[in-house]
Amino acid sequence: MAAPWDMTGKVVVITGGNAGIGLGFARGIARAGGDVVIWGRRQEKNEEAAAQLAEFGVRALPQSVDVADEAQVVAGMAEAVAKMGRVTGVIANAGVMKPVTSFLEMTNEAYHGLLAINQHGAFHAAREAARHFKARWDAGDQSGGSILFCASLSAVTGSPGMQHYNAAKGAMASMARGIAVDLGRYAIRANTVCPGYTISETVIDPGPDHPLGKRVREGTPIPRFGTPEDFEGIGVYFMSDASRFHTGDLVKVDGGWMANAGKSNIGALR
Repeated sequence: MAAPWDMTGKVVVITGGNAGIGLGFARGIARAGGDVVIWGRRQEKNEEAAAQLAEFGVRALPQSVDVADEAQVVAGMAEAVAKMGRVTGVIANAGVMKPVTSFLEMTNEAYHGLLAINQHGAFHAAREAARHFKARWDAGDQSGGSILFCASLSAVTGSPGMQHYNAAKGAMASMARGIAVDLGRYAIRANTVCPGYTISETVIDPGPDHPLGKRVREGTPIPRFGTPEDFEGIGVYFMSDASRFHTGDLVKVDGGWMANAGKSNIGALR
């Protein structure tokens, strides 16, 4: 058996993998020798990310896939398998963040529009990956596969004006546990990672003098915002054989925010 952290021969699909935390996951996997499939709606961004990853000497396939569209996910997974030979893991990371002023003003369109991407998109990607893993098992390849949901601390905390986001991220954690229990006998693993405040296209560090920047630093034992680089290692862990007996879990990568939660009361956002 290869060294547990060696990603050689692994192929990982990452939804929303062209920027932010998703690209952080992808970079870590590529550094460890794994091949990567980048899904996103902006093909030019997918291609830019794939070019960066190819510099590590691995294969990187950019695919234009809107995870909210079930047909696109089904076709995208089939194409990824055909072009890469197989898929060994998927990271369901694609998501949007669209807060409203108050739950009292949240419309049906806003609620279900966010769930279509953050929750239903994650379901589509995870299901298609699991179907592929099971098909490989039935064909004699019993190496299984790994599914990782990238949720948020909002999966376990409340956030004003973000109840749709809370619901979607909480559903990811519940879905992971259900998949773990249902499909573990096929060596299929499912876990959830919950980022704390992490710099991305939707989250910026406004600086230590800004109220948000100050409160994040004061409330986080490692007193800074997270960065996409902070997720390279955890992505490799869950996509590699290092985690082959780890399933149904939720792991927080938040600089200690939740361990120190009593010190700050602002809503936890990714």
